[in-house]
Amino acid sequence: MGLYEHVFLVRQDATPAQVEALVEQYKGVITAGGGKVEKVESWGIKSLTYRIKKNRKAHFTLMNIASPAPAVKEMERQMSISEDVIRFMTVAVEELEAGPSAQMRRREDRRREDGEETEEFN
Repeated sequence: MGLYEHVFLVRQDATPAQVEALVEQYKGVITAGGGKVEKVESWGIKSLTYRIKKNRKAHFTLMNIASPAPAVKEMERQMSISEDVIRFMTVAVEELEAGPSAQMRRREDRRREDGEETEEFN
């Protein structure tokens, strides 16, 4: 069973509920293929460096997957058919990252630099 980090971009005019529905759909494909989705991170709407299918922004989502390759290929096939998914990338990794991804750590670091409180109670 392979380990994969998978990032996909959903068009900017999709609602967060639609993005969550897509995540659940693709998680179902992986589990039906004998795999498991270890972690899902929503990175929110971000600006794109260049236009992709006439979109300037997109919803970014990361999925850490432990699955056989055919299940990942089926998920990618379904993503390529979907009109909502504008881009995706799957990378095979040696081990899955247990904590938050680098993108999420960067966001937390920025909050600390700006002086925002992070879950500290008196």
